[in-house]
Amino acid sequence: MATDAGGRTRRSSTGLTVGVAGLWLSIIVLLPLAAIAAQAFENGPAGFWDAITVPAALDTLGITVLVSVVVALVNVVFGVIIAWVLVRDDFPGKGFVNAIIDLPFALPTIVASLVLLSLYGPNSPVGIHLSATQPAVIIALTFVTLPFVVRQVQPVLMELDQSVEEAAAVLGASNRIIWMKIILPALLPSILTGAGLAFTRAIGEFGSVVLIGGNIPGKTQVASQYIQQQIEIDEPVDAAAVSVALLLIAFVALFVLRVISRVQTRREGSE
Repeated sequence: MATDAGGRTRRSSTGLTVGVAGLWLSIIVLLPLAAIAAQAFENGPAGFWDAITVPAALDTLGITVLVSVVVALVNVVFGVIIAWVLVRDDFPGKGFVNAIIDLPFALPTIVASLVLLSLYGPNSPVGIHLSATQPAVIIALTFVTLPFVVRQVQPVLMELDQSVEEAAAVLGASNRIIWMKIILPALLPSILTGAGLAFTRAIGEFGSVVLIGGNIPGKTQVASQYIQQQIEIDEPVDAAAVSVALLLIAFVALFVLRVISRVQTRREGSE
C-alpha cells in the first residue's frame, strides 16, 4: 500500500508539474503567438498574403533571410574555431577570452550598434566606412549571435574522447581524415543547433542594426525595422503579417535543422 500510495503521489506531483509548465508556456508563448496570428489574419488569408507579398515586404524578408544565412554560416566557421581554441589550446588570457564570449548576451544590443557605428561609421578611426551597407548589418548580427555556436560546440568538444583521435593518428590517419571522420560527425548536431539559434536570432534582431544598418528600404532594411515602420504608419495588420512570416521562417529552419541533427545522432549511435 505504501508503495502504491507513493506511486500515486509521484504521479500526482508529475501531473502538477506538467500542468504548471503548460500554463506558464501558454501565458508566455502560446497566447502571444495566437494573438499576433489572429491580428495577422484579421483581413483573411488573402489580406495576409497581400501584406507579405507587396514589394517592400518581399524586399525586407529577402534581405533578412539572406543576411541571416550569411551570419549563421560565418558563425559556424568562426564559432567552431573559437570553441576549438578554448577547449584544445592553452594560452595567456584564455579565461578572459572565454568570459567575453558571453558579452553579447549581456550587452544591450543598441549599445553594440552604437559601438559598431563609432568603429565603422563616417568618422571611423580605422578608416573603414561600412555604415548603411549590408556588410555592416552582417557584422552587427554576427556580433550578437556568435555565442550561440561557441556555447553549443564547446561542451561537446570537451566530452570528446581524444584517445580515439590519437589512435587514428597512430594508424596513419591525417589531420583532415581525423577531422572529417571522427570529430566533425560528433560535433555536427551541436553545430546545426548553434547555426539554427544564430539564424533565428538574426532574423528577429533589431537593436544591433538600428544605427549601423541605416534602415534603407530594399538595401539594408531588415524585417524588424519594416515591422516598426508599419506600426508607425498605423498599419498594425501588415506588421503582424510580416511578424508571422518571420515566425514561420524561424520554425521551418529550426525544424529542418532538428531533423537533420536527429538523423545524424541516430547514425552515430548505430555506428
